[in-house]
Amino acid sequence: MNAVGFIFARGGSKGLPGKNIRPLAGKPLIAWAIEQAQAVSRIRRLIVSTDAESIAEVARTYGAEVPFLRPPELARDDSPERLAWRHGLQYLLDNEGALPDAMVSIPTTAPLRLPRDIDHCLDEYATGQADIVITVTPAHRNPYFNMVKENTDGSVELVIPPLGQVTRRQDAPFIFDMATVAYVANPRFVMTQDSTFAGHVRAVQVPPERAIDIDSELDFAIAEFLLNRRLQPV
Repeated sequence: MNAVGFIFARGGSKGLPGKNIRPLAGKPLIAWAIEQAQAVSRIRRLIVSTDAESIAEVARTYGAEVPFLRPPELARDDSPERLAWRHGLQYLLDNEGALPDAMVSIPTTAPLRLPRDIDHCLDEYATGQADIVITVTPAHRNPYFNMVKENTDGSVELVIPPLGQVTRRQDAPFIFDMATVAYVANPRFVMTQDSTFAGHVRAVQVPPERAIDIDSELDFAIAEFLLNRRLQPV
């Protein structure tokens, strides 16, 4: 399989300024994603798509390619990431004359992943049954049991009322949270579709302790604690 890895890391994070190169357990956040991708033998090259030269410099230091800087209009807060995916694939099409068999996105925000999590996504994609493979983790809350929405009159009710009585969480349909551990997609699907769920989607389950998605200071602190604990000698 001809798989190309991408790390999409813009420079304008407002929730955590400088997040992608902020030190986490001894190295920049983006370095964790780079090293995890480099440990996957089926990823033949790794490209970082960023609009920030400061991120590009760190990425090159850790051995990733940064053959272009992403246009500013594809790196705003409201820029759909799928457009950055297309931009990266278009670069390959323009410069190599063909798309790879698989595009692997390794987000910086899930530094607790292991290389085998990416490998499992590639295994699932290799079955030929999916346009895109996502990662999921068991949900902490369940819309059939303990998630509510507020009505216009101020009352609340379950987000999804079950067809029968559900008195225990175990009786509710089992659901997952989407994770940002990794994505493996058919490049042609990415180039032609505007939604992840416009095609055939398969999922790889990842345990919660490897699926933390850094979006806040609390997430960062939890990730650092867990990484430091993992790195401690036994």
